[in-house]
Amino acid sequence: MAEVFCSEFVLGGQRSGKSRRAETIAMRWLSASPAHRAVTIATAQPWDDEMRERIARHQQDRAQRLPGMSTVEEPLALAEAVRQHSRAHTLVVVDCLTMWLTNLLMPMQGEPADPQGPVRALCEAVAAAPGPVVLVSNEIGWGVIPMGREVRAFVDALGHANQALAAVCPRATLMAAGLSLTLKDNHA
Repeated sequence: MAEVFCSEFVLGGQRSGKSRRAETIAMRWLSASPAHRAVTIATAQPWDDEMRERIARHQQDRAQRLPGMSTVEEPLALAEAVRQHSRAHTLVVVDCLTMWLTNLLMPMQGEPADPQGPVRALCEAVAAAPGPVVLVSNEIGWGVIPMGREVRAFVDALGHANQALAAVCPRATLMAAGLSLTLKDNHA
């Protein structure tokens, strides 16, 4: 029986295996047909030396593990990037929503954006995508309540975004210690 691919929301803590799961899905997608393509939409911005090194390491590692996957850097216009790159024979991996929301709400320059419009636009883009979209996001709501108003607002905004995007994906998976737990599978 052929594997059924659909959009999937992958949620977990830092270093939980979220990106690895997204890459595994992309690997299976690419091996399922020579006509299949895969693209990662990366949302991180290189604001300091450590982040520049981290991004370069991620790019190198991903290129070695998945030589058939291309990468597009898009820190803000995520809905547009999903619409631009999604095709029936292309799997799109968004890694990650947490960095994207950070870019919107805590920009290094300019004023923070209201995330409701961009989150709604991304939900619409994912729901309308002709091919599967794998969304990677952090679960940060299990820790202590942050002291600062801006950080509490960020935790709230990410929680709302995670709920909205998980709702539009047929599959939702929680990652912990490299292990996956299926939260929802409406495409089985």
